Amino acid sequence: MLKNSFLKTIPFLLFVVLFYSCDKEINAVGADLIGDNSFDIVKNEYSVVSYNQKLGPIQSNNLETNPFGVYNNPSFGTTNANFVTQLALVTAAPVFDLTTAKIKSVVLSIPYFFDKTKTVTDSNGNNTYVLDSIYGPEKAKMKLSVYESGYYMRDLDPDSQFSQAQKYYTNQFADFNQLKIGSALNDDPNIAENSEFFFDPAEHVVTTTGTDGKTTTTRSAPAMQLNLNKDFFMSKVLKAPTAALATDAAFKEYFRGLFFNIETINGNPGDLAMINFRAGKITITYTETVNSVDTEKTFVLNLTGNTVSLLNQSNDNQNYINGIANADKVKGDPNLYLKGGEGSMSVLKLFGEDKYGVDGVSGAPNGVADQLDILRKNKYLINEADLTFNLNTDAMGNSYVPQRIYLYDFKNNQIIIDYRETSTVSSNTKNNKYIFGGILVKKSDAEGGGSSYKFRITNHIRNLVKYADSTNVDLGLVVTEDINKSSFYSLRDKTGFPLKAPMASVMNPLGTIVFGNNIAIDDKNYNKRLKFEIYYTKTN
Repeated sequence: MLKNSFLKTIPFLLFVVLFYSCDKEINAVGADLIGDNSFDIVKNEYSVVSYNQKLGPIQSNNLETNPFGVYNNPSFGTTNANFVTQLALVTAAPVFDLTTAKIKSVVLSIPYFFDKTKTVTDSNGNNTYVLDSIYGPEKAKMKLSVYESGYYMRDLDPDSQFSQAQKYYTNQFADFNQLKIGSALNDDPNIAENSEFFFDPAEHVVTTTGTDGKTTTTRSAPAMQLNLNKDFFMSKVLKAPTAALATDAAFKEYFRGLFFNIETINGNPGDLAMINFRAGKITITYTETVNSVDTEKTFVLNLTGNTVSLLNQSNDNQNYINGIANADKVKGDPNLYLKGGEGSMSVLKLFGEDKYGVDGVSGAPNGVADQLDILRKNKYLINEADLTFNLNTDAMGNSYVPQRIYLYDFKNNQIIIDYRETSTVSSNTKNNKYIFGGILVKKSDAEGGGSSYKFRITNHIRNLVKYADSTNVDLGLVVTEDINKSSFYSLRDKTGFPLKAPMASVMNPLGTIVFGNNIAIDDKNYNKRLKFEIYYTKTN
């Protein structure tokens, strides 16, 4: 009896599961199938034209992470990344006893990113770290100079009647450089802090002895630690006018920030690191006499407020120059050059030409690509739609390859619907939205080897097929530093095109070269061309 009831229940449960799966429209091949013999799965490759687009100077203020250093990318050219930041009071209106105050040290500390999975701790508690997001030869030496900035960075733009935030751009190095004040503040005798600076992976260990004679050891992860000029901070901060320290806004007007300038030494290769400057701080350690006893105190300035990343691109690779200058917007390009910062992107046009009417095979052009008209007329059910970009490993050579690229609505400067999926979250947040894709993946030998980036744009294509009034917009393709950031930044040229690009692409200093669509059939790389594939179902 129990057995019979259970057997009768199985078909019902299977029906419920199947119905629920169809209702959710999961982005997988066959998700829209009813499940009987009246439907066939069809896979077709559709037309796509992809061409290169240069990006000029672009807004680069208040990024969450900033490139800093010098990186010679053989496939693209040399990027020199400098940085400017305002300073913020941790404690407003401080009171210093200037009759007894003496500064012991002024230390600038900015943490580096490191790979936590590779940290090794020995039996004595010493840690060995491996830095993350460093590009270039290990421990390359460069000249680092940290100056007082004389450039006041406004919060609001006067050209907008102070209704919009002030923008700062990648090509404003000269503006800040000509207003730097005095000599470099990182003038410690240790040349590793200035004339021969490098990104040091070593753990910072500080041992102090208390009044009771006991020693305390403090360990901290790798960071840029610079001893700054004590006389300057005594004069500029501890002896500052009372009004200048009264509020954070007043202090930013009085002490306009720090200008970080980094350059190579005698033309030698440099390194470039991604850094979260906002996590940095300046700690002023000083003593005051309290009840005839020298008492140690600290005063902290945070590296927050307005910031700007200053990027200079030089020594461009000739193939890169030619690829951007000779972009073919009609037939497409054989190679797509995606370069972050003040770099380049690609534009994609889906479904090919419009020669006929609404049925896609006859009549006058109707403003809709014929391939899309045919999909609409036949009311095909879209199971999956993919764009696959294969890495041109020969062109990339030994250059660092970005781990992710980003696809968006180029016409309207906004995300596409497939970006909104939030079900795929990774322990590494940079791998979130992995069903949407864009992650660099190594291909198996059976797949032809090499590496590729793949996007699933199923819902975008479903909407184009289902709704006749939806627009087949051009798509934009860029590198990205963080897939979770979807805002857009303005280009400085207000008369050119495009006017905006994804903010996360400004953060990424790297570039990648992928194959485009326009590759001759007899070319050895023909099978690695950009592919736009759709899986759909139709009735027999």
